[in-house]
Amino acid sequence: MKAFNPDNVVKPASNYVQAVVHSTAAQRVVISGQLGLFPDGTLADGLEKQMQQAWSNVFAIMSASGFEKQDLIRAVIYVTVPGSVALYRQVRDEMLDVHLCANTYVEISALAAPQFLVEIEAEAVRE
Repeated sequence: MKAFNPDNVVKPASNYVQAVVHSTAAQRVVISGQLGLFPDGTLADGLEKQMQQAWSNVFAIMSASGFEKQDLIRAVIYVTVPGSVALYRQVRDEMLDVHLCANTYVEISALAAPQFLVEIEAEAVRE
């Protein structure tokens, strides 16, 4: 198993890693929840841009792990802005292009800090 923090995303704020890769019959990467933070730690402005950056962070971790977009099998999305599912679907479809994966969208009251509007967890498998 390889747990690591890629150089192309912001470093964790506490005791966790951005990704863990492990082998079974296939390789799998489980990606910690990604916020709309740029690699320098600044936060994207507004919900749509935070969604786009969170997805970009997921893809950056996948790439650093040796995975491609089509290896994505699951994503869980937490959003703090009620009624944003249509916007989320639009951004997801743009970011995933034609790729489909299991997806869960959850509206919640808060994330780790009030300025964080979205967090995306993801999982990818490569056979």
